[in-house]
Formats: sequence, C-alpha cells, structure tokens
Amino acid sequence: MKQTLLVELLTEELPPKALLSLGLTFRNAVIAGLAGAKFVDADSQQPEEVLATPRRLAVTVRHVAAVQADQEIERKGPYVSQGLGADGKPTKALLGFARSCGVEVDALEKGQDAKGAHYVFRSVKRGEPLDEHLADIVTQALKKLPTPKLMRWGNRDVQFVRPVHGLVLLHGDRVVRGEVLGIAGSNATRGHRFMGEGAVTVPNAEAYADTLAQRGAVIAGFTQRRKAIAEALAGEAARLKAVLHEDEALLDEVTALVEFPVVYSGAFEPDFLAVPQECLILSMKQHQKYFPLFDAKGKLLPRFLIVSNLKTADPSDIVRGNERVLRARLSDAKFFFDQDRKRKLADRVPRLGDVVYHNKLGTQLERVARMQKLAGHIAERLGTDVVAAERAAWLCKADLLTEMVGEFPELQGIMGMYYAQHDGEADSVARAIEAHYHPRFANDSLPQENVGAAVALADKLDTLTGIFGIGLVPTGDKDPFALRRHALGVLRILAESQLPLDLLQLLQFARSQFSAETVADSVAADVHAFMLDRLRGYLRDRGFAADEVDAVVSQNPRRIDLVLPRLEAVRAFRHMPEAGSLAAANKRIRNILRKADGVRGAPDMALLQESAEKKLFGAVNALSPKVDSLVENEGYTDALKLLAGVKGEVDAFFDEVMVMTDDPLTRDNRLALLDQLEKLMNRVADISRLAP
Repeated sequence: MKQTLLVELLTEELPPKALLSLGLTFRNAVIAGLAGAKFVDADSQQPEEVLATPRRLAVTVRHVAAVQADQEIERKGPYVSQGLGADGKPTKALLGFARSCGVEVDALEKGQDAKGAHYVFRSVKRGEPLDEHLADIVTQALKKLPTPKLMRWGNRDVQFVRPVHGLVLLHGDRVVRGEVLGIAGSNATRGHRFMGEGAVTVPNAEAYADTLAQRGAVIAGFTQRRKAIAEALAGEAARLKAVLHEDEALLDEVTALVEFPVVYSGAFEPDFLAVPQECLILSMKQHQKYFPLFDAKGKLLPRFLIVSNLKTADPSDIVRGNERVLRARLSDAKFFFDQDRKRKLADRVPRLGDVVYHNKLGTQLERVARMQKLAGHIAERLGTDVVAAERAAWLCKADLLTEMVGEFPELQGIMGMYYAQHDGEADSVARAIEAHYHPRFANDSLPQENVGAAVALADKLDTLTGIFGIGLVPTGDKDPFALRRHALGVLRILAESQLPLDLLQLLQFARSQFSAETVADSVAADVHAFMLDRLRGYLRDRGFAADEVDAVVSQNPRRIDLVLPRLEAVRAFRHMPEAGSLAAANKRIRNILRKADGVRGAPDMALLQESAEKKLFGAVNALSPKVDSLVENEGYTDALKLLAGVKGEVDAFFDEVMVMTDDPLTRDNRLALLDQLEKLMNRVADISRLAP
C-alpha cells in the first residue's frame, strides 16, 4: 500500500542563516533516496513545502510504497565464442560468471547484441520492506546537508550540526522501525518550548503539520511561517501609519528563529535620530533582528517591529526588554558618532600608513596615493572636477580608522561621507567617498556623478591590477579578493554610465603606479582578458544571445561604453534577410585568408579580370568611407544596414571567381580584395560568429 511518509529530526536550535538550505537539501535528498531504492516514483512527486523550524528538519513524501516493487535483474556475461572452448566445454570465464551469479552454467540464457551471441543471467529480486531501508536513506540524506561544522553530544560518537533529541518515522499511521544517529524512530515529537503541550503524538504522516500547529504551537512550514510574519509586519506597520521597507534576507533569518511568530512594536528616543539613520538601521537589523519603520519620504521613525517567538496577552515586558537592549546599542552608536567627529578625516589619512593593505602591495596609505593619481587621470579624461576626484580618493579610506566603521564595517564609505560633510569638504567629495564602493553587489546602484565614478573605478582597477600582479588570480570558486565582483563593477560603470574611457589604457595607467618588480607590464593585458570573460556573462544576463555577444566581445573591445550599442546593432542586423548569407560569406573569407600566408596590401584595380570581382571592388570602395563615418559616429545599426547591401556582389564573386588561381599576381590581388572586404564587414562586429 502506498501512503504518505513522514521523517522528522528534532534538534536543538539550528543555524538560522542556513535553515532554509538545510530543509530544502534534506527534503530533496530523502526523496532522491526513496526513488533510488524504488519506494517512490520521483517524477510523480509534487514539490512539498520545506518543513523546517529552529528545532526540527522534516519531510513528507506522498505515495511511498511499504515494499519495493520486484526488480528484474539482468547481468551480461561472456560472449559464446569466449564462453566455450574448442572442445565445447565451458571456459574458466563462463564458469566464473555462473559462479558469481550463484547458478550452474545450464541456468544461464543467451542474448544477442551487435557483437554477437552472449550469455546472460536473468532473475527477479523480490522487493524488500521500507523498514529495512528507511534509516539508511535518512542517514545518507543527512550526510548531504551543507553543514561544514559538526558536533558531538553526550557520550556517543554520532555527529550532526546540532544535538538531536528525537526522530519520527511514520508511514501512514505506522511507525517504521529504524535508527538514525543512535535514536530509534517513533511517532512522538515536541512542540513549542513554552506554548506547546510538550510531547506531541503524531497520529499519521498526513496530519503532521496540523497536529504541530494545534497541539504544539509550531508552524512547521518555512514558507507558511514566513508569509505569516510578512503579513503581521505589514499589518502592524499600517496600524502605526508607517512604511516597512522590504528586506528579504532579514525576513528569512527571522523566520528561521521562531516557531510561532508574533509581531510587537517598540520605540526608542527621538534624540537618537541625530545619528545617521544607516547606523541605527544596521544596529536594529544586524544585532537585534528588528524591522525599522519609516515615514512616507523614507526617513527613519523612532519605532521598530519585533518578531517574537512568544504570544502573550500582555507583551509589555517583552517590548520593554527589547527597547532596553536596543537603547544600549543605539547609545553605543551615538557615542561612536560623537567621538569620530572630534577628528577630521584628513587628519586620519597618515595613520593609514600603519595599516597593511597587502604585504606585497604596501599599506593603505600607499594605496590611496595610487588611487589619487588614477582617479585624477580618469576625471581629466571625463572632463570632470580633477581636484574633487583626487581629494575624494585621498580621503575615501580614512573612515576605516573610525570607531563607527570598526563596529559596523558595512558602513565604510557611508560614514566617510557623513564625516566629510561635517569637516566641511565639498559635497561632490563627500558623495564620491560614499559612491566609490558601488556597485557593492549584483544589481546595486552605480555612482551617480562622474567624480564618484572616477574614484570607484580607481579603487577597483587598483585592486585588480595589484592582486593580479602578485599572482592571486581567481581559480574555480575561490576568489578571496572579490576580483570577479570588482571586474563586473568596472564593466557596469563603464557600460551603464556610458563613460567614454579606454579600459586597456586605464589598466595600463593603474599598472604604472606599481614598480615593475611587483607588477609586470603584461598584467594590464591579462586583466583586460579576464574582464572580457566577465563581460560575456554580464551581456548574456542582459538578454543577448551567446553568438551575438561573441561577435562583439571577440574583437577585444576597449571602449566598454560602445559594446551595448554594437550589440543592439548586431541584434537588429541578424533579423535582416541578408544576414545569414553575409555571415556565412564572412566565415568563408576568414577561412580562405587564414590558409593563405603573406602580408596583403590594397587590391590593384588594374589586376582585376572578372566582372564580378570588379563589381565587388567598386562596392567595397564606395561603402568604405560611408561605413567608416557611421562607425566613428556610433551609427552601428545604419553601418550594418549599408553592409547588407553588398550581398549581391559577394554572392556573385564566390559564384563566378576562383580566388586561389595559379597566377600568383591575380591570386594575391583577389586575396587583398577579400582582406579589404573582411575588414569592412567586421567594423562593427565579427558577423562570421553569428549562428544561422
């Protein structure tokens, strides 16, 4: 009989940030194990909700058989030619195969494949009961959980991420015999530490979630619990006429901290609002897991929401206790803010000489000196305020030495902006100090002003060239200096802000700030190639096809701001009727030129013989200045449309002209014509890389 199966592991409090991943992996691994053992058809399973709370990992699986289906076993043995000797008697190979199957040679059958007749053993393995396999399936599933650190408890040798105190193994309403981590399966679990009935008997697997909710005061489903918290938060915020900003990561973490969520509101003294709200928000979220509230304009209010794991008729003690803890945190933040402002950022910069950036790349002071020159160079090329860019680069790391950033590293740059404003620095300098860390993660905002962009680029380019230069190149999933993120940040700033900068030239300038003994000249080209690999992924994420991306990036672009317009032109071109044949022709030309050695100059009109090659020569020379003008003025789509007009001449040339003729002068002249055509066709992108 097929029934629903329940497996629950009752533990001490699991790591909250990993809970969802643990629950999801456990569910999938148990289902996969059951499917592998032929107790369930994995394809027939509907995705079940992840059952995970701070104190339990569980999974329910529908339509699980009590006994495996019988399995037909077929083992292929030696070919008949190898199984029988010249005297017709079984060889050692055949006798050994029969012995391994536990039968006599006469019991073997014969089969046929492409190589001929062979011996085969067929039998039926009777299905075994679930009780003989479930414990091992669960044990193997636990070994697949993403738990790098395990612990022991009591006097046993078993290990898990947290001590385990209970195990439920239910198939329908029957307890399945088995032992996992030294604990025998049962139908008893425990509910909420304070609000539940204590020991809770689960009558059957189907009733697990309802039983826990009704008798144990536990919402077992992670998604269900998360939804309840989100709705309660939104309702309480609306009651207080406040705005609640979304924070999916905090919502996930809080969901993993409670089994029966209840939302209460608290308040703090308005005097704390004199501290930058980023400090207060971070203190509430990171340390206390509270949800701050805002007014309609996004300004922080002196109120917050608490997600508690305890429901009570009078929550005043819970609220007061949380307010008292938060008050201490905010007092620390205010103290740090007041103390930090007693010393100017500029006065802190020399102390960066005591902070090692990297033992091969010098101190943070040496780094900001390099960044200052690079930021000024970039600002000059952008036609923006060079003095402001250099000043921002000089000050941008000084807040690393402040008390506030020491307590909250996530506020680096943000606090630098506030302290620069307090010191009377120019607004553009203060904003650039904050902006130079952007983008900090995928889809993060970019610097909104060119001064900030100059400092952000200087910061990331210095890191890339320096770390690459000392040989710490990312490998596999290891990237301790976040070079991939820095590379993508540079690419996004150049492309999305449309900054007319030569990436390779910037890398060469950044490299020149290091000694040749520390960073070799070749590093600029190496980093450029590394960044172009990142560019391919970025462009595919933007929705461009792989061959479209390849057509543009294969040309090793240095102006990243022109890549997106070129790609848009390529996308428009490929939908033209002439695109396919021109791409094929371009590929054919590339192959011909690759096989023909020698340096080619301009084709000589006097050596043209065939009508088709004369027409192609005329078309190429007529189009060249027009295409060049369009490309120089970034009219890439129009340039490709013009090139589509040469399709007839190209087709006629390949139909009527023999390129590799025996006459060397004629052959070289035709190769020179094709070389000129190939350069013209690839002025925007290498269209030979476009798939049909």
